[in-house]
Amino acid sequence: MYVRDIMTTNVITVASNTPVIEAAEVMRVHKFGRLPVVDRGKLIGIVTREKLLRVSPSPATSVNVPELIYLLSKMMVKDVMITHVVTANPDMTVEHAVALAQSNKVGSLPVLENDRVVGIVTTNDFFYKILNPLLGIGEPGTRIKVHGCVEAKDIQKVTEVLAKHNPRVITVGYLPHPEHGIRDLTIHFESEDVSKIIEDLSALGYLVEIRER
Repeated sequence: MYVRDIMTTNVITVASNTPVIEAAEVMRVHKFGRLPVVDRGKLIGIVTREKLLRVSPSPATSVNVPELIYLLSKMMVKDVMITHVVTANPDMTVEHAVALAQSNKVGSLPVLENDRVVGIVTTNDFFYKILNPLLGIGEPGTRIKVHGCVEAKDIQKVTEVLAKHNPRVITVGYLPHPEHGIRDLTIHFESEDVSKIIEDLSALGYLVEIRER
């Protein structure tokens, strides 16, 4: 899967000379946490809700309302935007994009193609469009965890059991155990009753438990 498969394409941007009040209103209306800053078709920065909150006066400020409105109306996006923007390209793998976002501790990546903003990917995109389908989050059925199934011979045994019962499988994957680091094979079935499969796997010596969806 590539960035172009999950990115949002109808990207709303603001110019650097946009008042911060207007930028904050755009974020509020569209429920965004960040806005790319584009001048003459070129990405020059990004402004975030956190940045805007930092420059907003606290409720304890002594500045009166007219003065406050005047000061904020004079402050532009260029005064608070982040100029070092980590970006992705449409043909980047999602694995690369996630690693890039994590290593730079950012929650979004504007997507550039020929130096123009063609999309944006956010943490929500990674969760809802990648992690959820991989783990079958929100899907019905039953998930089981097979402990100690890490070698090819173990996978073959599990596969033979599945072939015997021929269940509909939604997802298959490995999840690392947080304590001992061993990865457990997790299988998500469409059926609510997988007792026969658990019985056969247990008979082969595997510790099997039902995992909460």
